Amino acid sequence: MPRLTMVRYTVKPEAAGENVRLSQAVFAEANRTRPEHIAYGLFRQGDEFVHVFLNLAEDSSEALTGMPSFQAFEAGMADRVLAAPAVTRLAVERIGSYGLPA
Repeated sequence: MPRLTMVRYTVKPEAAGENVRLSQAVFAEANRTRPEHIAYGLFRQGDEFVHVFLNLAEDSSEALTGMPSFQAFEAGMADRVLAAPAVTRLAVERIGSYGLPA
């Protein structure tokens, strides 16, 4: 069943640039390796960041979290954030979509 994950957190002001740099490395790796059946976006408002990840694979694939750049991003997360990220994970039924992978 497809899974939707949303992660929301606020970084320390001095860590915002590093957070963006590490995030951009994840997108660069994803663009190079082109993992299938996922959609991933990162959004920012000031020091607040929101990651939205949709895994449409029917198995428990770790297409994003298994990438070395993502592991590097997560490795220093506790030092960059003001408080623990708020994480929402849902197993969802896809009714329809536009602009997402099949």
